[in-house]
Amino acid sequence: MNTQTVFGSLDRYVKGGVKPIAAGENPKHYVFSNVFEVAIHAKPYEKIAVAQNLKYVIEAVRAEGTSPWFAADHDEAALVMDGEVEVHLIKPTARQVPAGSEGAARLAKEPAGEEMGWIDAGRGHMVLLPAGSAYQFRAKKTGVLLLQTIKGLETVEKWQKICQAAA
Repeated sequence: MNTQTVFGSLDRYVKGGVKPIAAGENPKHYVFSNVFEVAIHAKPYEKIAVAQNLKYVIEAVRAEGTSPWFAADHDEAALVMDGEVEVHLIKPTARQVPAGSEGAARLAKEPAGEEMGWIDAGRGHMVLLPAGSAYQFRAKKTGVLLLQTIKGLETVEKWQKICQAAA
């Protein structure tokens, strides 16, 4: 048997689904969504949770145009699932995240500080977003990012809309 793995994209993906093997099992007891489908229906740079483990989340993000600036007090990671994205980094002169909050914070404007550089990331590349730094994404064409982070004020939960609800 010859099989071929096909990596999805915004232009081409298969949703898939949960198929319970036990009689009477309800697929609602499992979590399943498709990051490309979530991104197609998202606003640019809306951070939609597609997986959660305690306070940690994976967020699907539609990368389109230039994002606002964000910062977090902890390391985050961005995996480019589709497209190409420039990630611009600044080491701010002052703390950007409100005290006591977790997850990423959206900044009102580019923060003052030392430019750390930028990364040109394509499909399959992972970028570390260092704790305390500010970052901005710039995409020339629409793409998809997965962000590994802590659930915070920017995390959008749409579990009822994005997860499979029936067999």
